[in-house]
Amino acid sequence: MFSPEGPTLRELAAQALSSVERGYDLLAPKFDHTPFRTPDSVLDAVSSALGRTGPYDDGLDLCCGTGAGVDVLATLCRRSVTGVDFSAGMLDVARERTKADPAAPPRVSWVRADARALPFTAARFDLVVSFGAFGHFLPRELPGLFAQVHAALRPGGRFAFPVVAPPRATSRAYWMLLGFDAVMRARNVVWRPPFVMYYRAFRLGEVRRELERAGFDVSLRALPEFGTRSDGSPRLRLVEARRAGPAESS
Repeated sequence: MFSPEGPTLRELAAQALSSVERGYDLLAPKFDHTPFRTPDSVLDAVSSALGRTGPYDDGLDLCCGTGAGVDVLATLCRRSVTGVDFSAGMLDVARERTKADPAAPPRVSWVRADARALPFTAARFDLVVSFGAFGHFLPRELPGLFAQVHAALRPGGRFAFPVVAPPRATSRAYWMLLGFDAVMRARNVVWRPPFVMYYRAFRLGEVRRELERAGFDVSLRALPEFGTRSDGSPRLRLVEARRAGPAESS
């Protein structure tokens, strides 16, 4: 699962016994060498799909980590790109990546904040994306999270994120994820602070309902680059939640 540059088992254990924030601070220097980073193939597919609905002016990567989603926004947004994350360690790595990349746009800014309490006082974004972060939010936190995103978007703005089709109960992946979630729940019963990362807690039907309750118009788009399952359903979808109202002019 991990490259030689990735974390050791001891380092992963230290992360897992920390809080979510401290755990990612510890993991940050090696995060891009783990399976937790969103694959480039997914980033490219999302960028291509959103490119057909843009361009956009100002973009936000929610829970940006080391900045992979910011790279997507940089190709789609004409004016500014912001990455927000509550791990100082992940943001430090993101900043260094930007400095080291001569092709990186100069208009990127980084903000340390909790996604459940965004520090933006007015609607200032046309596009918000997020990649692989929602396992860190409990179902009861979704209404508040989506309300924060809705308030940060200008009328007509979009909130977009990819969702992988859940594995079937007969597959090995299903039982692996079930076992992982069970271990995490047991860990959080006996150890504090909790480390919230539940792969099976983010269910598309519930997510869609909560987005609509937050005031979004929601649509699903298949990402054809990843094909279909045996029943013809897409392996990967892009959720696009649009804040109602006409888009503001530049």
